[in-house]
Amino acid sequence: MNQSRSFDLTKKPRPGESIIQSLLFLAGVLSIFTTLAIVYELGKEAWLFFGNPDVTFAKFFGTTTWQPGIGHFGIWPLVTSTLITSLIAMFVSLPLGLSAAIYLSEYASPRARSALKPVLEILAGIPTVVYGYFALLFMTPLLQSIFGEKVEVYNMASAGIVMGIMILPLISSMSEDALSAVPRVLREGAYAMGATKFETSVQIVLPAALSGIGAAFIIGISRAVGETMIVAIAAGSGPNFTFNPFKAAETMTGHIARISGGDLSYNSIDYNSLFAIALMLFLVTLVLNLVSQWVVNRFRERYE
Repeated sequence: MNQSRSFDLTKKPRPGESIIQSLLFLAGVLSIFTTLAIVYELGKEAWLFFGNPDVTFAKFFGTTTWQPGIGHFGIWPLVTSTLITSLIAMFVSLPLGLSAAIYLSEYASPRARSALKPVLEILAGIPTVVYGYFALLFMTPLLQSIFGEKVEVYNMASAGIVMGIMILPLISSMSEDALSAVPRVLREGAYAMGATKFETSVQIVLPAALSGIGAAFIIGISRAVGETMIVAIAAGSGPNFTFNPFKAAETMTGHIARISGGDLSYNSIDYNSLFAIALMLFLVTLVLNLVSQWVVNRFRERYE
């Protein structure tokens, strides 16, 4: 005897899912609130700096000497050195990290992958102060042996190269995850058309994973711009407006670390200048992120 059964297809409430959804929403709101709080505090303190009658936007953006104690407020020496060291770091980490990611994702055997991944993780776990002295005591003498005396003891090149080595594991790991997430059907289709493994990796898999690789690039350059200890130890300890990477120059983070360690009286011009530099650093990072995201969205290949 057949008995008909009716099934209730209405969605039943699950308290556990509601709690998880609420926690995730709270985490997102908290991250946005934290960002807004940081911007508010930086803006509030930086306003005291720009509220000084001796400080004008023309001096801040139109001059190239930074010595607030004696009335020189040109921010460009700190900005240019920050950008130069960060670009050198990305020129080192992006090709090497992307090459390592392609090898691990497309070429390496499981045995080779299990041996190489821990090596990259070790690089990620080394303290930045160790990288700083590595740049000063190893990379600088190496550059001096290659380029001669034009390489100063403290220079932006050695700091940028070592910063690139430091963020190499970040770039390679995130890029490998993006490459591994590409559907295998794209690879098989390329092989069916007669493409080699290299052609498949570079012309099919790489464009398909460009969004994830772009995210790795954005995080990497943000990490390079915000690095402190390496540039504080190896790049130099005085603002210097120069585009020569072999010269000593102080970055924004290095300057903040050096000045904040001294005896600064509250509400003095030097004290308030720290927040103006920090706000400028935040804006530089924001602009770089926006430009990187635009480039990724402009050249990303979509597969539907």
